[in-house]
Amino acid sequence: MQRVFLRICNLVKEHSAPLPSQLKCGPFYLTWKQPCQKLHNLANGSSTSDDGADRFGVVCLNGHLEQDDKVNNFDEFARDVEKVYRILRKFHSRVPKLELALQESGVPVRAGLTERVLNRCGDAGNLGYRFFVWASKQPGYRHSYENYKAMVKILSKMRQFGTVWALLEEMRNDNSMLITSDLFVVLMRRFAAARMVKKAIEVLDEMPKYGCEPDDYAFGCLLDALCKNGHVKEAALLFEDMRMRFEPSLRHFTALLYGWCKEGKLMEAKHVLVQIREAGYEPDIVVYNNLLSGYAMAGKMVDAFDLLKEMRRKGCEPNANSYTILIQALSKLQKMEDAMRVFVEMERNGCEADIVTYTTLISGFCKWGKVEKGYQILDGMVKKGLMPNQLTYMHIMLAHERKDELEECIDLMGRMQNDGCTPDLCIYNVAIRLACKLGEVSEGVRLWNELEASPFSPGFDTYVIMINGFIGQEGGLVQACEYFKEMVGRGLLSAPQYGILKDLLNTLLRDGKLELAKDTWNCIMAKGCDLNLDAWTIWLHALFSSGHVKEACSYCLEMMDADVMPRPDTFARLMRGLRKLYNRQFAAEITEKVRQMAAERQMTFKMYKRRGERDLKEKAKLKQDPKKRRARRQHRGGVHEKATIL
Repeated sequence: MQRVFLRICNLVKEHSAPLPSQLKCGPFYLTWKQPCQKLHNLANGSSTSDDGADRFGVVCLNGHLEQDDKVNNFDEFARDVEKVYRILRKFHSRVPKLELALQESGVPVRAGLTERVLNRCGDAGNLGYRFFVWASKQPGYRHSYENYKAMVKILSKMRQFGTVWALLEEMRNDNSMLITSDLFVVLMRRFAAARMVKKAIEVLDEMPKYGCEPDDYAFGCLLDALCKNGHVKEAALLFEDMRMRFEPSLRHFTALLYGWCKEGKLMEAKHVLVQIREAGYEPDIVVYNNLLSGYAMAGKMVDAFDLLKEMRRKGCEPNANSYTILIQALSKLQKMEDAMRVFVEMERNGCEADIVTYTTLISGFCKWGKVEKGYQILDGMVKKGLMPNQLTYMHIMLAHERKDELEECIDLMGRMQNDGCTPDLCIYNVAIRLACKLGEVSEGVRLWNELEASPFSPGFDTYVIMINGFIGQEGGLVQACEYFKEMVGRGLLSAPQYGILKDLLNTLLRDGKLELAKDTWNCIMAKGCDLNLDAWTIWLHALFSSGHVKEACSYCLEMMDADVMPRPDTFARLMRGLRKLYNRQFAAEITEKVRQMAAERQMTFKMYKRRGERDLKEKAKLKQDPKKRRARRQHRGGVHEKATIL
């Protein structure tokens, strides 16, 4: 136990080291795929993720205590965190019982506990928020800055931006000294990730209202957030508009150069390089690596190798990141022999390969089916004293998954634990997904229980995997619904994730389980999920397609009572169904409400009705013509892919 604790303390020291000023805007170093950069950050003792929280920060609170006391303190925290987490899971939907259970748990709310509980809740933000609110009501306890920052990250990740602003307002009234620019940086990044560019920029103007003046660091983080999320054009315009307010720095230029390279606009990136020199700055290793990545991603390997030579001529010696960029690009092109040659040249030039370099090589070999070679690289990595991390093993796991090798995946997880590397959520997701795919749902449940007992919590993807696994198993619909309800209760279901809702409801109704389908829908409504037009349409079409026309009409009226107007084709389908049932009362009631809603939205009812009939005819033609249906699906897929890239 002491050895475990010493290792944790070493991690604390490593990850809590202050960053140099040039590293404070870490994403400027993102010159290739984000997972590999995260590895590089861990290897260098820095982090660029807004979501990263120091999970071990509460362990070494009393540095003067003896070793045994520290171990006991750590154990005490771990037990209390797990106890609180189990209570949150059990009573999350019943606030009075939840607060009573927490009150009677005997767990004292103290410094460090709240942040650990929030980290334990993971993506289940609702659970963390429940505990945060309850803890704030306890006598003699006040939230620390770390707690507020963790809560801002959780809420903004859930896109509960209104709650975030209310929380900042509470901080301003209770203790304005806790408000720092880092809180607003988190908000900027989340707005940018949500493609809300104007809102992200407005955060900069809102900062003075909370006694926090924007500085070069905050502005640089805003530029970085925009460029990182595909809004480099807006970032470039903002940079020009703010030249008088914020003096251009190398960090600002680097963010723009990274953004243009990520978009594949190498001419614009070269122009930024010219601007850097005109401003009196000399390009550093980060600038060169960004440009090197741009060439590599565009497949211009000749230009990339020429740039590598130019770096040496300019006295800027390539580092491990530089060579790894080239190795990754060559691996992507299935040129593994060339990638190995770059690796050998790297070592010949005295540049030590790091975890990221080895992981990139393993990824390349595993991607092209050479798993044994991947294991050889892994063994060589360990011999050199470099400890693989979760992402290193992840590439081998995926290679085994592609070959349906479940036993090998389980064995690899055992090797991870023996090597001191705890399998994370992504590793468990792969193993559970493969188990469900092969029909070994019981093995998936065993892995799920193992995951729950680990420091990690199931995420949305994990629930989807288990739900689909039970849907595909005979007699597993009841268990699928239980997992779905638990997912909803943890606050993991949101509008972009309604695919699993559609699959579950359609399967239930096709299997004749109307009451179970209603119970699932009522669970969503009771938990306060965002029931937008898409959710209602999924439910109504599922009912109608299964022959439950009257139930579909009843829920349609309920939807309109919630001020959600049905789509024209939904209305047209319901009217056709009611005509077949000769149910004029339902038809008249729905029609009258639709008329009123159309008038409120300045839309004529005749136009709305014609559009619905036209949409139904188009869908009927698509069903009869498979080629057109495939073309429409491909078009939708291309639009979705383009939207994701932008």
